[in-house]
Amino acid sequence: MGINLADANKVIAGAIAKAEEIGAKMNIAVCDNGGRLVAFQRMDGAMWAGSFGSQGKAMASAAFGRPSGDLTERANHPTLRGIAHAEGDHMFYGQGAVPIFRDGKLIGACGVGGGTAQEDEDCAQAGADCL
Repeated sequence: MGINLADANKVIAGAIAKAEEIGAKMNIAVCDNGGRLVAFQRMDGAMWAGSFGSQGKAMASAAFGRPSGDLTERANHPTLRGIAHAEGDHMFYGQGAVPIFRDGKLIGACGVGGGTAQEDEDCAQAGADCL
């Protein structure tokens, strides 16, 4: 079972709280364990391009059950390129998303875009930590 809307909204609220704490304007996406969007919010003033990055990083994190930044070094590997292409080239292998587990099972991922790579990941982790 993937993450439900109520929990996805809790994750987003936690990510927004962290973004406000560090003074960043972020796009936050939460997807289920199949990489499909469950909830999304764009903070006032956040760059629109971050909406794509947050969702793509969340999808990658859910696909591999690890932080999206762990995949960056291997992003040009033929297998990872092939996976991204097969799913429609929406997956981003950049830092900024973390998987969400419940009772040891992957239920989704939170991806953030709009700050530095580390700020994005910190906000994503703060959101995931709310569950």
